[in-house]
Amino acid sequence: MTAPSRARDAHALPVATGPTPAPRRRAPRAGRRALAAGVALAATLGLAACAQDSGATTDVVGQGYVSGDGSVRTWDVGERGDVVTLTGTDYEGEPVDTSAWVGDVVVLNTWYAACAPCRAEAPDLVALANDRADDGVRVLGINTTDEAGAAQAFQRRFEVPYPSIDDRSGEVVAALSGTVPLQAVPSTVVLDREGRVAARVIGLAEGSTLTALVDDVLGEDEADG
Repeated sequence: MTAPSRARDAHALPVATGPTPAPRRRAPRAGRRALAAGVALAATLGLAACAQDSGATTDVVGQGYVSGDGSVRTWDVGERGDVVTLTGTDYEGEPVDTSAWVGDVVVLNTWYAACAPCRAEAPDLVALANDRADDGVRVLGINTTDEAGAAQAFQRRFEVPYPSIDDRSGEVVAALSGTVPLQAVPSTVVLDREGRVAARVIGLAEGSTLTALVDDVLGEDEADG
């Protein structure tokens, strides 16, 4: 056999190969879209469950505090309950007794240093205490969480001129049970000149809202006169 013949024969020989693999079948486009939608839905439901389980509201999930929605309630003079008297010790070690403030309008505010809404409303409370003192307005903080160091650092940062009761025992805030949810921080309560609850805000108190509430209570004496 000549060389050209051998070459032709070699080209003619079949090449041994394995079984021909079956072509890969891609999932139908609609099926892929459905799968992606299912994954997204599962993720959404999971996030919703986390938010519901947290027990917190709106933007406070995972922040360590329970906040309200800023809802306001007021009581007419004839609808107000018994006199509220709060006693305790502030973070400077001085005694506080609101019975000594009868005749003034008293603004009570629950807070603690790591609470973002508490920090947001602090300048308005400070301004109220400074600007309205001559009108017979007093502000008192109630802190059920912080050690003295954290609380005093907050007071220095915002130049807080009013006292705050160290209420880690929860005894002082318990006196407001039925007026504000005990777990809602911040909350603000306005006491009339007799020491009765006239208004409350659950959640961050806007400065304009707080001013209006205080002005209404201050104006009651003028209306009576």
